[in-house]
Amino acid sequence: MATSNAIIKITNLRLRTFIGFNIEEREKMQDVVINIEIHYPASNAIKEDNVDEALNYKKITKAVIQHVEEGRFLLLEKLVADVLDISSQHPWVQYARVTIDKPHALRFADSVSLSLEYHQT
Repeated sequence: MATSNAIIKITNLRLRTFIGFNIEEREKMQDVVINIEIHYPASNAIKEDNVDEALNYKKITKAVIQHVEEGRFLLLEKLVADVLDISSQHPWVQYARVTIDKPHALRFADSVSLSLEYHQT
């Protein structure tokens, strides 16, 4: 059976962190909503039904939570880049995309978001 990449999606992970460069943003935690997509080859996991052959998305999520909740970020770009780095650390990852929304960042908008992608070279 020919298989393509497995695609893991972590959807709407809601966390709080210090994000922004204005004084009030540096003093009060704000909500962020994180979406992560990770592609990796899953042929062995499918064939063997073996946990060791699958990417551990729980471990990735725990690392993201710890980093975001314990961190302080001036720029959304830095936060997204850090989460992308965590999401793409495993050598099996061929592609990853992270989008982070900052709700209520603009007065008349639901949120502002930024996305970055990783492609294995």
